[in-house]
Amino acid sequence: MSIDPAVNIGHVHLKVADIDRALAFYRDILGFEVMQRNGDEAAFISAGGYHHHLGLNTWESRGGGPPQPGTTGLYHVAIRYPDRRSLGDALRRLAEAGWPLEGATDHGVSEAIYLRDPDGNGVELYRDRPEEEWPRPPNGKGVQMYNAPVDLDALLAEADA
Repeated sequence: MSIDPAVNIGHVHLKVADIDRALAFYRDILGFEVMQRNGDEAAFISAGGYHHHLGLNTWESRGGGPPQPGTTGLYHVAIRYPDRRSLGDALRRLAEAGWPLEGATDHGVSEAIYLRDPDGNGVELYRDRPEEEWPRPPNGKGVQMYNAPVDLDALLAEADA
């Protein structure tokens, strides 16, 4: 039995220590729009007016620190950009804010930038390549992903094009 192919992942809620600090990153640097805010307890943010793609909340985490290494939990949240130019624009915003990156990888099917938000949550900003460009194994079934460096200077140049 397999899952219906129309199923997709909806919104993600992240535990944060401080709503204002989280919004300074997700709204002011990445550019998400605040759809609703509940004081210092929660903010619901979106790209393009959707009710929310990310929920930021302090319900169990106000003033807390990031999870310790070696514990279970969310590895990262992945935010998909529609094209290379918009991913380059996100990289430009991060660079202008002096935000540190943890890495950038070309996976063949996608290009990804990895970083941490102010609460230590893993964040992947990525764009998918068109499916017809995905690397395939010799039998043509599935994908054959790989890890190669992303040329960040070229990605930034794409944002300025």
